[in-house]
Amino acid sequence: MTDKRLVLTTCGSLEEARNIAQTLVERQLAACVNIAPQIESVYRWQGEIETSTEWLLVIKTTLYAFDRVRNALRELHSYELPECIEIAVEDGSAAYLQWIGESVR
Repeated sequence: MTDKRLVLTTCGSLEEARNIAQTLVERQLAACVNIAPQIESVYRWQGEIETSTEWLLVIKTTLYAFDRVRNALRELHSYELPECIEIAVEDGSAAYLQWIGESVR
């Protein structure tokens, strides 16, 4: 187990996804954010089944920065209830994991 984390969120537009990604990296809350284009999401919201096109963000960060990432997502996101799921990174390339740690304050 490492202290590195992946955080997942989705955005309703490419512009919003880019803004959130840029801000997280600028604030040194993330080493890198991947933006996966135009996924289709099916979900239940306020009692109705919805379908929408979204952009998936995969945020590379650390356990110690996660609370600040979550707070930043609440601040920057247009959704009333933005997705914020933390996934522990069990193992990986030592050099890459070190780079994440050096890139996140």
